[in-house]
Amino acid sequence: MTDASNQKLRANAERGRIAGQASIVAAGTLLSRLLGLVREQVLAAFFTRGETDAFFVAFLIPNVLRQVLAEGAVQTGVLPVLAQVREQQGEARAQAAFQSLRGVSLALLTCVTLLGVWFAPELTQLFAGGYRAYGDQFERTVTLTRWVFPYIFFMGSAALGVAALNTHGRFVVTSYAPGLLNVAFVVCAFGLRGWFVQLGFDPLLALAAGVLLGGVLQAVAQLPSLRAIGYLARPRLDLRDPAVLAVMRRMGPVLVGFGIYYLDVVVARHLLSDMGVGPQSYFTFALRLCDFPQGIFVMAIQSATLPALAAFAARGEFEELKQTFGHGLRLALFVALPATALVVVLAHPLVTLVFERGNFDALTSLETSRALVAQGAGIWTVAIVRQLVVVFYALGDTRSPVWVSGIDFLVFLGAALLLRGPLGHAGISWAITISSISQVLMLWLQLKRRYPIRLALGELLTGTGKLLLATALAVAATAMCRYACAALGPASLGNAATAVVGSLVFVSVYLASCAQLKSPELRSVIDPIRRRLKPRV
Repeated sequence: MTDASNQKLRANAERGRIAGQASIVAAGTLLSRLLGLVREQVLAAFFTRGETDAFFVAFLIPNVLRQVLAEGAVQTGVLPVLAQVREQQGEARAQAAFQSLRGVSLALLTCVTLLGVWFAPELTQLFAGGYRAYGDQFERTVTLTRWVFPYIFFMGSAALGVAALNTHGRFVVTSYAPGLLNVAFVVCAFGLRGWFVQLGFDPLLALAAGVLLGGVLQAVAQLPSLRAIGYLARPRLDLRDPAVLAVMRRMGPVLVGFGIYYLDVVVARHLLSDMGVGPQSYFTFALRLCDFPQGIFVMAIQSATLPALAAFAARGEFEELKQTFGHGLRLALFVALPATALVVVLAHPLVTLVFERGNFDALTSLETSRALVAQGAGIWTVAIVRQLVVVFYALGDTRSPVWVSGIDFLVFLGAALLLRGPLGHAGISWAITISSISQVLMLWLQLKRRYPIRLALGELLTGTGKLLLATALAVAATAMCRYACAALGPASLGNAATAVVGSLVFVSVYLASCAQLKSPELRSVIDPIRRRLKPRV
């Protein structure tokens, strides 16, 4: 068999593994999101909107830095470099490189944690300066920020472990460990809230304790798997290690790009803080519901695809890289297109069913659903952006996403300033969706212009057309279902029935339509599940 034939077989096997690996990541993420939903329900019911406003901002501050310095570094620098070192220099050298990367990472995370605790007032001013106009809301947020900021240290350490494990195709631990954060949240909210109140402390400190406990648990959960692959040696602070230098070269422009990207987050939260009590919570609860389809499958495909793309790029197999990229994009759209439609059509019933109890009243449901419609309309753009960005990272191009993020921020800022007046807090959510659409267009054009990664557009358009038709049929069936459920009587009963029955009808009609239209993406998703469920003789 020729080298070209062997290469083709290896590439096909790699693409076949992506859906299977994505299913592992998706299952773990599903569990984490379900636990996260329980967490949000506890927050919504047990705490007032002023309390959740303060906590969401305090927790967001270290999370933004975590996503830049931890997940951002892993996706764009550490994982591709480790994959390249393993391919070209062998396993022993990759293990030594990881020791150096771990040492540098821990030193950096320690410095960032100390600075974050010290400069908590300034960070709170940046994210939520409008809180100064609402009693002690600003000082309360500062205190919470100081308590939760060490979370970045534990999660940054865990993120580096993700790079090593995913490079070795180990997705189980990295997929299921995030659920421990949500378990810690719920346990501390139930177990410590009353105790803190009795001692005269802010009950929100129970959630801060949950954050720190969850971070520790996620980092510790990886240790057995890292030991199994030989990546648990003592960290070494070696700034001259070639792998460290390679990651730093990649990370320079990436940090700038992520910084520009998260300007959207900072500006959005700052604008929301000027809108009184509630908008921060409306925005965040809607975001959590959108995270379901984005996190369960879209991010799962990204996590499973990146190691394969990085390996193809390291070997110079660009045709295989192109085919794998196209496969991942179509899989992402298979979930993202119907998810977009489902969230928009059933926004208010879903919010009512999931959250409306305790301190989460009917007005909060209505306002949260307005934010959900706006954010949900952009789920498909997030799916495409995540697939496009990993191609640039796999190719070692960390600059193109930077200038795209800069233009994206300008689009967001203009849309937010234009829409916040007539639409209020929902205008901020619509601005995010509008800017995401512009990001898709710019990344696509840049990839087409700079690299020989030419998708078979006919195949992509045909596949997308089938998905859109299936989605339209599902929307029509759900609309009829919603009309029927509205006649059940009380609004609360009608909304609950619409959310449950409507979702089941939507998913059933969509999958049946995809099967009738012979969508290859449906088979790509189902086949790995069938193989896992098939009895072994």
